[in-house]
Amino acid sequence: MTAISPEKESTPIPVGSPAPDFVLNDQNDKEFRLSDHLGKRNIILFFYPLDWSPTCTNENVCFSEDLSRFAKYGEVAAISGDSVWSHKAWAEHLSLRHRLLSDMHRSAIKAYGLYLPAANIGQRATVVIDKKGRVAFVKVNDDIRKERDYKAVDDFLKTLG
Repeated sequence: MTAISPEKESTPIPVGSPAPDFVLNDQNDKEFRLSDHLGKRNIILFFYPLDWSPTCTNENVCFSEDLSRFAKYGEVAAISGDSVWSHKAWAEHLSLRHRLLSDMHRSAIKAYGLYLPAANIGQRATVVIDKKGRVAFVKVNDDIRKERDYKAVDDFLKTLG
């Protein structure tokens, strides 16, 4: 497997920035508007490249099985550029319990500076938005083929109020 070019359309959103609002539909075609959740809970966004790929499959199965680990700290959603229908089939096939948001136009992926134009996909990254609507944590995987470091995410979430 060849490595994805690290060339990005933009750099990842800086910590402290206001979180860009977005509206995306989940695997059940239900609308998720980020601004509806701001001020209530922290928001944990897991960006991943592709449904059905080996690393993303393993990562999302593990994530779903351990959802309570993250959900106790905030609203959780996973985002990729795949369609609602792909998300639906994949979630049913794997019995995923978490929300999968479809970003087919790459609008949220680009707004958060996570777009890889050479592959037309988003990076594997975690973004945490605090209750005030500011980006509090950003961790982008250097190697898109490897699972994210959940311990780093977990360690950061423990510091949030």
